Amino acid sequence: MTRLILLFGSALLAFPQPKSVDWAQIDKETLAHFSALVRINSTDPGGSEKPVVDYLKAVLDREGIESKIFTRTNLADPSIVRPNLVARIKGNGKKRPLLIVGHTDTVNVDAKKWTHGPFSAHREGGYVYGRGTVDDKDNLAAALMSILLVKRQGVALDRDLIFLAEAGEEGNTSIGIAFLVNEHFPDIEAEFCLAEGGSVARERGKVKFVSVQTTEKIPRGVKLVASGVAGHGSVPLRSNPVTHIAKAVAKVSEWQPPMRLNDTTRTYFERLAGISTPEEKERYNGLLNPEKTDAVQEYFAVNEPRHNSMIRTSISPNIIQAGYRFNVIPSSAEASLDIRALPDEDMTKFYETLKSVINDPVIKLVPQTGSARPGAPPSALNNEAFRAIESVAKRHYDGVAVLPTMSTGATDMAFLRAKGVQCYGIGPAIDVEDGPKGFGAHSDQERILESSLYQFVKFHHELVIELAAAK
Repeated sequence: MTRLILLFGSALLAFPQPKSVDWAQIDKETLAHFSALVRINSTDPGGSEKPVVDYLKAVLDREGIESKIFTRTNLADPSIVRPNLVARIKGNGKKRPLLIVGHTDTVNVDAKKWTHGPFSAHREGGYVYGRGTVDDKDNLAAALMSILLVKRQGVALDRDLIFLAEAGEEGNTSIGIAFLVNEHFPDIEAEFCLAEGGSVARERGKVKFVSVQTTEKIPRGVKLVASGVAGHGSVPLRSNPVTHIAKAVAKVSEWQPPMRLNDTTRTYFERLAGISTPEEKERYNGLLNPEKTDAVQEYFAVNEPRHNSMIRTSISPNIIQAGYRFNVIPSSAEASLDIRALPDEDMTKFYETLKSVINDPVIKLVPQTGSARPGAPPSALNNEAFRAIESVAKRHYDGVAVLPTMSTGATDMAFLRAKGVQCYGIGPAIDVEDGPKGFGAHSDQERILESSLYQFVKFHHELVIELAAAK
């Protein structure tokens, strides 16, 4: 027995023991980096990601962490530089790499509507205000701190740790993730990825559950176009394109594509039922009950529209364009539909069904291609990564339930999932009341609770250690 203990002790000594962390000091450093990042105007359009990358590279250089810069040349204007940064700490290669991601750009702002400056990183009442505080400079700062701490602690790694600070997530993936996946994938290829898309839901100051984004709906834009004969408004015409577009939009709005659940959404509603009130539990459990599903879906459509969107490919008519003066019948009219498709939706068949729903030969469907994100199967719920997320999340957030979610919005993880990377969206604790009050992502008073940021950094770092450290 003594010999066995000695051998076990020798095995432990073979791995350098990580240095301890002074979290009070790390909180101060986190706030300094986070505030500096928020103060940089990296809006799209209007700002630039380059100063963010310059800042990150300087921090990494001081720590002795090597990084590369990848920039797609803007052929129209070479002076526009929108770089991506990739840093790596090598492991022993026993496992494939872990990729941690934050995007450096944000949506643009209307500065006049901000009580505190959008790039002020103003601190008040325990909050930090500014564009990007919850989308996505929180994840950017957490990923930065995680790779810094791994380096400082001298953590032995079973897998490479890769930090990606990417450009263009909010509206130009061609210079960011699409560019990297198509031209530099070996530099970011990984088994697992941690990025944005999840959060910790807190209501009335109490944590309710942790959401982990394991799949997402895919944006697919379509225009409905009607053509006719122009004429004087005093002589109404049956061929009036406005009339045809109006009828088509009404039919699309009344049509509800069929419900389809996948592993993520099925598990989401099962676990949500387990932490809900008796009335809510009955509703969520009744979703697949043939006798109740119609009533539940109608309830979702009226009262829980996000859940209604999660269970089907959704359509929202958002723009109608026609005419140029009131007494002229226009020769054309069009409506733009925002389609958010389930990851496995067959869009060719879906468009054919949409045509049959509209049932008007005058209406043409014109799919909008642009920088479309690819569809991919949901990330697994039964692997090392998801089990680690569940375990670490429960330790940090009072043992609450962990719910896999399908985002109704879009993230750049879609490109990585399409390449076989198992991706998981995580995020800090967010007050569910903040969104309706105008404090959420993309709002005019975007903010994050300081304590939530610090807790997220601790959670992020421990998760990285759990997944990447040598065992």
